[in-house]
Amino acid sequence: MIKSPNGDDHVRVGPDDRSLSADSILFINPETKRPCQQPPWSELTAINANTGDIVWKVLLGSYEVLDAKGVPKNGATNRGGSMATAGGLVFIGATEDQKFRAFDSRTVKQLWSAALVDVARSIPMTFEGKNGKQYVAVMAGGGNAGAVGPGRLYVFGLP
Repeated sequence: MIKSPNGDDHVRVGPDDRSLSADSILFINPETKRPCQQPPWSELTAINANTGDIVWKVLLGSYEVLDAKGVPKNGATNRGGSMATAGGLVFIGATEDQKFRAFDSRTVKQLWSAALVDVARSIPMTFEGKNGKQYVAVMAGGGNAGAVGPGRLYVFGLP
């Protein structure tokens, strides 16, 4: 709901009088669930905080149906954030392909990925267990269509 200048409540609707969903606001094709704009659709970017310069960037995610057709990678829409460790790892879920990834922050090489049941649209966290081992955790839920539902907490031990 949005408020008009005179204080009345209004619901944003499209030209067909249907409510605008998050996908329609983000210009997602409702049939393919892919963006309606020019790729790349998602990149993970490292920026030097002292200079503002881009250090590296890499396409993030993909769509299986396009991969199967041999379409060059364009990234996949994402709604989430990354986390970097002091040891030089960057973890991110966020992408609609339902994967959780680890990158080397120096080389941008993807070191690892795990297939999740849901999209991890949250920012990962890390913690040290009582056993002294480091863990990374991420909350995922909502499914590909963005439906609200139960979430899952994924926790991975670091070597």
